[in-house]
Amino acid sequence: MTLTPDLIDEIELLLKFDLSSAQVGLKIHSNAAPEMIAAAGRLHAKGLVDHEDGGFLTPLGHEAAEHLQFVQQILTADPAAS
Repeated sequence: MTLTPDLIDEIELLLKFDLSSAQVGLKIHSNAAPEMIAAAGRLHAKGLVDHEDGGFLTPLGHEAAEHLQFVQQILTADPAAS
């Protein structure tokens, strides 16, 4: 599977969510980068966020964002520290 630019944008947007509280969401404003506006719409269509302009993660979206953050931590860890 190839990571398309659209998938990368969606991943980047999911990584912006603060998972420490379910009360923290994201608002993608109309003057945001067109790629982020489109990514928010796609994430909404996929059931990962509750509004087309971001909003809050759904339970599925929270799980996806959590997995992505774990992957990011693994891939950016300093191998010399292991």
